[in-house]
Amino acid sequence: MPLCRLLEAQGASTLRLPAIEIKPCADRHALAALAGALDTFEFIVFTSANAVRFGSALLEQRRDLTLAAIGPATARALNESGYQVAVVGGFDSEALLAHPSLKNLSARRILLIKGANGRQLLEQQLTRRGAHVFGVDVYQRAPATPSAAALAVVQAEFAAGRLQVITATSLEIGSHLLDMVPGELRAQFETARWLVPGERIAAGLRARGLAAPMLTAASAEDQDLVAALLRWRSSES
Repeated sequence: MPLCRLLEAQGASTLRLPAIEIKPCADRHALAALAGALDTFEFIVFTSANAVRFGSALLEQRRDLTLAAIGPATARALNESGYQVAVVGGFDSEALLAHPSLKNLSARRILLIKGANGRQLLEQQLTRRGAHVFGVDVYQRAPATPSAAALAVVQAEFAAGRLQVITATSLEIGSHLLDMVPGELRAQFETARWLVPGERIAAGLRARGLAAPMLTAASAEDQDLVAALLRWRSSES
């Protein structure tokens, strides 16, 4: 995991506890409707690097399509797959919606390649701007089920005083972490600092009842998460 490698390069010890599993899925009706219709879309928007991983094949190797991406990680994934990205918006849906290219969309067709059951904000706002939005779910997120042995390791790290920070790069990941641990370990989660990308995620976790202190990074990019952690360590020393 790149984030763990970056943290370890700074001298941190890391412990991996997956909270979600990413699995491919296919909306067959939506895929059938795409046949031969790619060039009818003003923009084809990839919402995440996972959307690229599971959905770039839908582009059929065409290089004449206008692609948009949420966040630099998604844009990099498209570039690495051989595609140029015309529109890159910040790190979230709000940032992409602020891009000038997506302001006037009356009667325009937009294709969203995305994960199932994600945020609806992008689709809702594009529709309000007059666009005809067509979405294809290419992957799904499922809660992970950690083994008793994995949870015992986490408990032992807390008991030894070695676990100081918990990283949750999305509200969904943080919520699953809170849901999947037993009560005693859940209480221990309150004693660590939580490293999250942005105040929206922090507020969402507080709404879930998490009272632990938050370290807020500028984004979910690995380097921003590491920078937030280094700032905290510097302030503590």
